[in-house]
Amino acid sequence: MTNEELFAAAVKAADNSYSKYSGFSVGAALLTADGKLFKGCNIENASYSLTNCAERTAVFKAVSEGYTDFTAIAIAGSPNKDFSKPCFPCGACLQVLSEFCGSDFRIILSDGEYRLSDFLPRRFSEDSMK
Repeated sequence: MTNEELFAAAVKAADNSYSKYSGFSVGAALLTADGKLFKGCNIENASYSLTNCAERTAVFKAVSEGYTDFTAIAIAGSPNKDFSKPCFPCGACLQVLSEFCGSDFRIILSDGEYRLSDFLPRRFSEDSMK
């Protein structure tokens, strides 16, 4: 799957966003090592701390189906369905991704491809607790 196809899947996932409080729709498309695609969207709640980001929705869907080997994620977010500006993943999503992905994991945004290490150079991990 190309970066463009993966990003298009993230844009499509944003269609299901439940973002009635912020008005900011986000979609994510997570690619497994064997080519399976899991999409997620942000799901808001009146109690803001209970909101779930699109990236974590996609990861949790994949893990709940038995997948933990991921190669890339695309993220698209916008308040007006113009997905031309990059929507960067939050710290919580980066930490969740780091549980399953190495530093070279690809993160695809509207302006190009990044690595997990670009956003989270010193992740919290089991090794950091020793």
